[in-house]
Amino acid sequence: MIIIGEKINGSIPAVADAIARRDGEFIKERARMQDEAGATYIDCCASVPEEQEAETLKWMIDCIQEVSDLPISVDSPSAEVLAQVFPYCKRPGLINSVSGEGNKMDVLFPLIADTKWEVICLLSDDTGIPKCAADRLRVFDNIMAKAKEYGISPDRMHIDPLVEMLCTSEDGIAMNVEVISTIREKYPDIHITAAVSNISFNLPVRKMVNLGFTVLAMNAGLDSAILDPTNRDMMGVIYATEALLGRDDYCMEYISAYREGIFGPKK
Repeated sequence: MIIIGEKINGSIPAVADAIARRDGEFIKERARMQDEAGATYIDCCASVPEEQEAETLKWMIDCIQEVSDLPISVDSPSAEVLAQVFPYCKRPGLINSVSGEGNKMDVLFPLIADTKWEVICLLSDDTGIPKCAADRLRVFDNIMAKAKEYGISPDRMHIDPLVEMLCTSEDGIAMNVEVISTIREKYPDIHITAAVSNISFNLPVRKMVNLGFTVLAMNAGLDSAILDPTNRDMMGVIYATEALLGRDDYCMEYISAYREGIFGPKK
């Protein structure tokens, strides 16, 4: 499972305060924590006004790279900001994100086409977030056609079906399962990601809903997730689910993660 650590995001009040005060040690500690907890990427999102965003992201990236060699998920809603900032990373990481909206793909795809950078693609377009699986899959097909035009292979793409709140859903996660499983069947090598905690907004004991969703989504084909890697229960469930789905020969990854203290009782 590809783990995109979510704890350095300016939408989190403590992170926003650290950004405002340019508290580099706070950012570094959050990077260290996620690295040690087993993250694959460290997401870096400023959540500041766009005119301040590129400079702020460059500072945050410098802080992260001082303490971690993990690749960075450079996170902004602005394609122009992402285009300015991603070259400051020392190693290829993850562009977070593009979608079918506006010219985002035409701005970013040519810049990463001949690199090893990967990209998160949201299943939305100029009409907004589609309400049914068929329309999200239509957006997906358009994104794949554009990626092919620029020579970006499916194994460099992380498709985000856009998980929404369970409490406003009429059919649970049936639409997400349909989208994920259909994409997985069509493109076995593609990555499918999700911001796991979106599913539980406005519900009590959110972690229970998040854990249940993660298991069901992985069973449908999810192999990448934006989440808190320091959540030991979540990491344990992910390793256990991979073993149960036959993706972990002889449970070796599960056993290794337990021995390394990624989940289970704190040592």
